[in-house]
Amino acid sequence: MQEAFAADQPRSTGWIERVISLTRSEAPTLAEWSGSLATAILLVLSFPNFDLSFLAWISLVPLLVVIARRPNPLRALILGWVAGSVFFYASCYWLTYSMIHYGGLPAWLSYLLLVPAALTAGIFPALFSAGIAQLIKRWNTPAILFAPFVWAACEWFRLGVIGQLWNAIGYSQAYHPSLIQTAGWGGVYLVGFLIAATNSAVAMLILKRNWRTIAQASFVLLAALIILFASSLLAKLKPVTDLRSHTYLNVVAIQPNVPMSPVKSNEETQELIERHFNLSASGLTHFQGDQLPRLVVWPESPMNFTYSSDSTLQQVVQKFVKENHTSLLLNSLEPAPNDGGFNSAVLINEDGRQISQYDKIRLLPFGEYVPLPYSLGGSLISGLVGDFTAGNKYTLMPIANHRAGVFICIESAYPSIARNLTNEGADFLINISNDGYLGRTAVMRQHLANAVFRAVENGRPLLRVTNSGISAEISPEGNITEPTVGFVPDARTWSVSDYANRTTFYTKHGDLFVELCALITSVLILGTFTKVKGV
Repeated sequence: MQEAFAADQPRSTGWIERVISLTRSEAPTLAEWSGSLATAILLVLSFPNFDLSFLAWISLVPLLVVIARRPNPLRALILGWVAGSVFFYASCYWLTYSMIHYGGLPAWLSYLLLVPAALTAGIFPALFSAGIAQLIKRWNTPAILFAPFVWAACEWFRLGVIGQLWNAIGYSQAYHPSLIQTAGWGGVYLVGFLIAATNSAVAMLILKRNWRTIAQASFVLLAALIILFASSLLAKLKPVTDLRSHTYLNVVAIQPNVPMSPVKSNEETQELIERHFNLSASGLTHFQGDQLPRLVVWPESPMNFTYSSDSTLQQVVQKFVKENHTSLLLNSLEPAPNDGGFNSAVLINEDGRQISQYDKIRLLPFGEYVPLPYSLGGSLISGLVGDFTAGNKYTLMPIANHRAGVFICIESAYPSIARNLTNEGADFLINISNDGYLGRTAVMRQHLANAVFRAVENGRPLLRVTNSGISAEISPEGNITEPTVGFVPDARTWSVSDYANRTTFYTKHGDLFVELCALITSVLILGTFTKVKGV
C-alpha cells in the first residue's frame, strides 16, 4: 500500500506543478499590469478636474498593446477590470463626500464603500478587453482595429445594465465644441467611438510597422480626422437666420447657494427665501424696457419647497410674478399617489397660476429612492435618504409661445431624457440641478459635461441652473456662456432664440449608431467561435 502511494506521489506532484506553471505563464506580467494602470491613469487625467482631455486619444493604447502581445481573453478581462475599476474609483471619488460630510461616516469607511461601485462599473472595460483579446486571438493583430465597435457597445451595455453612463470616454471632450459635433449623429457614443478608433490605430502602429499595418492604421486615423473636421464644418455652415430678430424669451437664472444642512432655523429659512427673490428681482432689472416675455428659473434645491401645499409660498410667488410680469420655474416636492412625493419642476405664469408640472423620471439610487425591497432593509434606508416616486410623463412647459423641456439633476446623464423631451417638441432645454451635497469636487464640471452633450445631441439651447454651481448657458454647438463660480450666490441673464434646421439625426433616430456597433460586435465575437474551412 505504501509502495502504491509512493508510486502515485510523483504523478500528483507533477499535476500540481503543471497547474502552477500554467498559472504563472498565463498570469499578467509586471509589464501588463503597468499597461493596465497606465490606461487607468491616462483616463483619469483626461477628465475634470485634471482637464488633460487630449490624453483620452491615447489613453487606451497601453492596455491595447499589452492585450495584443499576449491575447488571452481571461487575462485581458482581469487587466481591463483593473484599468476600469481604478479609473472609475479615482474619477468618481466625490461620491464619498456626502457620506463623510452628511452621513457622518469615517473617511476610510466611505472610500472602502466606494470599492464595490467601482468594481461593478469596471466590468464593462473588462468585457471590452476580453472581447478584443478574443478577436485578436482569432484574427491576429489587425483585429485591434475593431476596438471602437466593441468599446461603444460596452458603454451602451453599461447604461442598459447598471443605469449609468457617467464618464463615458466621449465626455472627456465636452469642453472642445469642435471635437463633439458628431454627437448630433450618434450621441456621446460616436465621440467615444472616434476616440477608441484613434487609440486602436496608434496601438497598431506600435505593434507592427510593416507597410500593410501602417496603411490600415493611417486609414483609420485619416477617417477619424475627416469625420471630426466634416462634422465641425457642417455645424458652422448650418443656415441660421438673424438670431436677434428671433429672440423670444429673456431668462433670469439664479444660483442661491443654499447650504446643504438639513435643519435650518426659521430665520435662516426666511433669509434664504428672500435671497431667492432678491436675486430674481436683481436679474430682472437687466431686462427693463424689453417687451419680450420673461422667465425666472430657480434651481433644484435643498429648501424642500412644497408649492401645492404651502399657501404662504403661493401668495409670495403670485405677488412676485404679477408685479414683475414674469413666469417662474421652481423645484418643488409635490404629492404623488400612495402618499408618495414627486421631485418636480413647477411653472407659474405671469398671472400667478400653476400651468405645468414635470415630475422627475430618473431618480438617483440611494439618494432619492432605495432599490431594495422593504424586507431587505429598504424601509430603514429610505428613512435616511428619502423615498421619492418616479414620474412617467415627458411634460413640456409652455413659455412665450414655445415649449421648454425641463429635466432635473442627474437626468442630464441620461441621453434618452433630453432626446424624448426634444422629440415631444421642446424648443429649448432647461436642466435644474443641485450638486452642493458633493462639495467643491470634480463632479461640478463632470456634471456640466453631460449637459453639454445633451445640447449638441439634440441641437437645442440648454440652460443649466444650479443651486451652487456650475450654472451656464449652452448653445446647440456646445459653447458655454458665462459659467458661474461654484458656491457663490449669483444670477445670470440669458436670451433664448430660435435656431433654424436644428433637428438632429440623433434626436430622430436615437441610439441607432451604437445599436449597430453592438450588432457588429456580437457578429464579430460569435465569428471567433466559428471554424472557417482552410483556416
